Amino acid sequence: MHIHILGICGTFMGGIAAIAREAGHKVTGCDANVYPPMSDQLTALGIELIEGFDADQVGLNPDIYVIGNVVSRGKQPLMEEILNRGLPYTSGPQWLAENILRDKWVLAVAGTHGKTTTSSMLAWILEHAGMKPGFLIGGVPANFEVSARLGETPFFAIEADEYDTAFFDKRSKFVHYRPRTVVLNNLEFDHADIFPDLAAIETQFHHLVRTVPGNGLIVANDTEASIKRVLERGCWSNLESFGNSGWTAEGSDSEFDVLFDRKKQGHVSWELLGLHNRMNALAAIAAARHAGVSPTVACEALGKFRNVKRRMEVRGVVNGITVYDDFAHHPTAIETTIQGLRNKVGNARILAVLEPRSNTMKMGTLKNQLPGSLKEADSVFVYTHDLGWDAHAVFNGQVRNLHLVEKLPELISMIKHEAQAGDHVLIMSNGGFGGIHGKLLEALAS
Repeated sequence: MHIHILGICGTFMGGIAAIAREAGHKVTGCDANVYPPMSDQLTALGIELIEGFDADQVGLNPDIYVIGNVVSRGKQPLMEEILNRGLPYTSGPQWLAENILRDKWVLAVAGTHGKTTTSSMLAWILEHAGMKPGFLIGGVPANFEVSARLGETPFFAIEADEYDTAFFDKRSKFVHYRPRTVVLNNLEFDHADIFPDLAAIETQFHHLVRTVPGNGLIVANDTEASIKRVLERGCWSNLESFGNSGWTAEGSDSEFDVLFDRKKQGHVSWELLGLHNRMNALAAIAAARHAGVSPTVACEALGKFRNVKRRMEVRGVVNGITVYDDFAHHPTAIETTIQGLRNKVGNARILAVLEPRSNTMKMGTLKNQLPGSLKEADSVFVYTHDLGWDAHAVFNGQVRNLHLVEKLPELISMIKHEAQAGDHVLIMSNGGFGGIHGKLLEALAS
């Protein structure tokens, strides 16, 4: 089958491209921004990439067009030509479900936070146990150095996103996957551009629960009232909890025992930070056990887990100043990330650098939660470029040593001026942030 992917350079669609190519399909694709690292990865796989969405791409005559979430009506001439000619098209999640996942034991990780990290943990546990799983993850796990692969066995771990599927399918992506094992990690309001409120997202999670078979397993965070409400609407599968009961952890960030129904199952010793990562670990261990991996082996695997790129990733140390890159962009994720770093560095200064880049952040839906999420930082730098709300009114007087900056060169200069030996500069964004990490390291070195 020849598939042509519209929006191929996104992490999810690029992952589908890699898996399709590995499965023996001919793959071509286009995007508005064909650039590294995804472009390099796809080119190395022999996938032809086209810049832009010109209508003449219909001359490729693929068997089907796979449409990414970046595509919308009236903006891409190629999509309009596909519709006008009545050519066959489908969404990325639906193509994946029908052509790759149909005969797989799918282990899906859903939640507002921690999907990438937990699904990476789960894939690594299965790999460590010799199960050679396939996976599709919205990041690059350091243990694999790729975000997706087909795998050699029926087991397939996937990051199950609640964002909508395509312009023509407004269901959440995860309802297509038909998982046998599901993690419900947490659930807060996000994606204000497509969901009116938390209840609307809970409904989508309820739809996911409806797709899990009776002999399947739902691993649910029992510290979250929202998850409890989802399950109260109906649960027809086996259920295991983690957090307060069922699967629990006792110990510190770096050393903790794993218990199930108060009985010790194993011990984890690792370098990850924060309560949120201990919760992620519990979820991954429980899900892996359902697929046949003992908790002891799972704990051993996590001791060798190297996390995901852009999750508290140290980008460099210059003159005693450590620069981190983190994907945190929701107030809860920002708070837990800073708290985890604080537990690690003690009284050392933390300089928090935030780009409110997601649609929800730009809209200002959660802006009033941001100052509280930054309270553990000693200095706060907020990049206000293209922001749709008054950052001064929100942050002024609410955080320590506030800097609001609209231009990237000025932001880098300010950080360089303030940073000193022993400081930890934590850069948080769900985008590339203009390459600030490398530019700041260069500035600090000069």
